[in-house]
Amino acid sequence: MAEKKKTFEEAMSRLDEIVGLLERGDAPLEESLKLFEEGTKLMKQCSGLLDKAEQKVRQLTGGADGMPSEAPFTEGA
Repeated sequence: MAEKKKTFEEAMSRLDEIVGLLERGDAPLEESLKLFEEGTKLMKQCSGLLDKAEQKVRQLTGGADGMPSEAPFTEGA
């Protein structure tokens, strides 16, 4: 059965938890590898969700004439 996809916030929270566990360094090697693999999957999921959010922002940007237009996504704008 397929695992339910986490929301961005759930995935980031779990990723933060995994980083903490790995930083402590007290997990056995096999468990550390599983945590690393899970973290990598969560990172890819979060990146994909952020990419989709960026595209949505691009789609929702209106031009000077009120018509939708694609505008570059700039940080801090």
